[in-house]
Amino acid sequence: MTRVELRQLRYFVAVAEELNFGRAAERLLIAGPSLSQQIKALERDLGLRLFDRDRRSVALTQAGAALLPHTRELLERAEDLRRRAGRLSGSQPVRLGYVNWLPPDLTSRTAAIAQVHIDAWVAPSHTQAARVADGSLDLAVCWVSTEDLQRLGLRARLIGADRLYAVAKGGDSGEALDVAVRDTDVLIDDDLTAWASWNAYAQELTQVTGARAVRISDGAITGPAYFDHVRRCIRPVLNSPKGQTAPLPPDLVRREIVAPKVYWTWSLVWRENEDRSEVLTVVDALCEGVGDLGIHAPDAWLPTDDPYAVQS
Repeated sequence: MTRVELRQLRYFVAVAEELNFGRAAERLLIAGPSLSQQIKALERDLGLRLFDRDRRSVALTQAGAALLPHTRELLERAEDLRRRAGRLSGSQPVRLGYVNWLPPDLTSRTAAIAQVHIDAWVAPSHTQAARVADGSLDLAVCWVSTEDLQRLGLRARLIGADRLYAVAKGGDSGEALDVAVRDTDVLIDDDLTAWASWNAYAQELTQVTGARAVRISDGAITGPAYFDHVRRCIRPVLNSPKGQTAPLPPDLVRREIVAPKVYWTWSLVWRENEDRSEVLTVVDALCEGVGDLGIHAPDAWLPTDDPYAVQS
């Protein structure tokens, strides 16, 4: 019988969650062709097609959807075994979860001070924060509110920030590239399980700035379906943090948002009662020298409950 590697199962889960090979490859920090080859090898070893894919889209097959929860369970059991072995050896690594962004210099900052294990289960911000609170993770890079921190018993430090932009249909080459927030559309999805943090952020943004909320129910906050929404909308559409690095189709253009500039913060969160020196040292190493990142400029906008918002 052909051996199936845990690495291939992690790749399967990543593609299943992203439904995009390019984004999954970025998340896994591997080359896209290598990821595609590994998925094909896994399908061959299992004797099943896990994904239906063409040039525009990726979808789980019925068999892939049926195997996904069992694969996640298997990976969790493997992670539990690794944690138990670490406790026995006295060298338990620091477990770090994330949503879709990590500092590019994470390895170089932490290599000399601790063994940092990047968790394979990439989940929404509210899920990763909850996993830190319940001890499934030691650290997570995610968006959190001040209320989240108080409710879950967490601490946070700023580790990164994205200045969000809008995407619009291509037009006259002389058209201004800047667009005021009030002249944009903001997608809000009905699925609170997947988009709770984004929805809370987006709802406040529309209420405060006058941007127009557009309710959707297809999960298209990011990915190819997001671009379809852009094509249907008359106004530019705010891009989410998960779409920050996605290449734009040739018929769409990037529009910088001004008046105000809109920022999304990334926090490194850990438990208030954390006492492992390895964890606290990693926090210091990753957050040292991060600076302001533009979020406190006079023309910057953050939600009122963002931990780094300047309170008047």
